[in-house]
Amino acid sequence: MQDKEYNGYLFSANRERLAIDRIAELLGQSYWAQGRSRETIVRSINHSLCFAIYKDGYQIGFARVVTDYATMFWLSDVFIDKNFRGQGLGKKLVEYVLSATPLKELNGILGTKDAHGLYEQYGFQRDPERLMRRRV
Repeated sequence: MQDKEYNGYLFSANRERLAIDRIAELLGQSYWAQGRSRETIVRSINHSLCFAIYKDGYQIGFARVVTDYATMFWLSDVFIDKNFRGQGLGKKLVEYVLSATPLKELNGILGTKDAHGLYEQYGFQRDPERLMRRRV
């Protein structure tokens, strides 16, 4: 996937640019990944499509997609540094992810506690009757 620039920010799916320590720091601020070990974060990144936003080479956003490349994808770990929120970067990151060629014809799912409105703008629908979860 090609890099994209928007208002001085670089959107990239280039794995070599990912700043693992920065991703761990960002995810540690989230309600869903607090306490996730660095080892687990690295393993999840290694088995996922990853997308990031950079400002002057500094990573300020992240998103991760798990997929079978045939029928579905799971969008997860979408995060923007709190110092860069309010500029529409979360929306631009979701648009960038959903424009990725491997995901274009696939059904998508995700989980969120507080961003339903954001994802509904991109065709995601709430479905509490069908989704199930197993926690370990």
